[in-house]
Amino acid sequence: MGRGRKLPVLTLTDVDRETLRGWSGRRNTAQALALRSRIVMRVTEGGSVAGIAAELKICPATVRKWWHRFSEAGVDGLLDEPRPGQPRKLSDAQIEQVIVRTLESQPKAATHWSTRSMAAATGLNQTAISRIWRAFSLAPHRQEGFKLSRDPLFIDKVRDIVGLYLDPPDRALVLCVDEKSQIQALERTAPLLPMRPGQAERRAHDYLRHGTTSLFAALDTSTGKVISLLQRRHRSVEFRRFLDTIDASVPPQLDVHLVMDNYATHKTPAIQRWLLRHPRYQVHFTPTSASWLNQVERFFAALTEKQIRRGSFRSTRQLEAAIRDYLAHHNTAPKPFRWTKSADDILTTLAKYCERITDSVH
Repeated sequence: MGRGRKLPVLTLTDVDRETLRGWSGRRNTAQALALRSRIVMRVTEGGSVAGIAAELKICPATVRKWWHRFSEAGVDGLLDEPRPGQPRKLSDAQIEQVIVRTLESQPKAATHWSTRSMAAATGLNQTAISRIWRAFSLAPHRQEGFKLSRDPLFIDKVRDIVGLYLDPPDRALVLCVDEKSQIQALERTAPLLPMRPGQAERRAHDYLRHGTTSLFAALDTSTGKVISLLQRRHRSVEFRRFLDTIDASVPPQLDVHLVMDNYATHKTPAIQRWLLRHPRYQVHFTPTSASWLNQVERFFAALTEKQIRRGSFRSTRQLEAAIRDYLAHHNTAPKPFRWTKSADDILTTLAKYCERITDSVH
């Protein structure tokens, strides 16, 4: 045993010894309580404070503290003292009742619960309901939409397109193609009120329309660069023109895989003839009602959020200029979207989703 002042040897009763051994040996015991038990057991065996501290890799003050606590209150002295604060008022049964009602029932003459209606139904106060919902991430007032594809070739198309994303072919480009049609040039009837501390930016509710434009875009999944063309209409004529733009932008020695949806302009005889004349192009159609598989949709969402939604445009030309500015800025330092889900992961998630929907039907 190391040098230093020794603590007086403590005498343990058989009950105390069994309690300390249980606390120090059980895996589910809190680690702090297990350490305190080992300290007391070592002190009863004799030795100096410094020696025990070095052996257990703690400071000598910790050894003295828990020896004194044990000598004054026994094994109860090793337990944590009650902390200050208001004691808990809600029982586990009351919390369970709120959760079960929230998930499995509806209030009378309403589609969803509010904190007030749930408080009235359970006899709790509104603050307690709000805290329970926050703790369990429940938000009855929120609702999100979804749409399931009914494409008979859904599984095959998912595996095909996801395979392109995760394992693209050599000496080929994978381009996600689509058009953002009918982008409106909206002018607010009053100037924007700028943001101030404690107040968000505000805009007039009404607006004036100044025409529309359509953006054709092809997102390179490997680099994030976007090939684009702005047109006032979005017929097959404009789409064929955009295919010519893609063909002029892609090195001729590379094959091109086009991921696009089932829009009518993508399947006209004129487009089919164009594809026959350009054999290096292969088309991969997304399943119906599954635009989330096309990565260019994520680019369109960013464009809308960052440049279009909060803008005020007095003409279609001004709108197109703003879109071109965004495209030019994006292409100076493009970043690809990272696709992480495998086809099996997607199909498994959708299968579980369908099971939940089926189980919820009464």
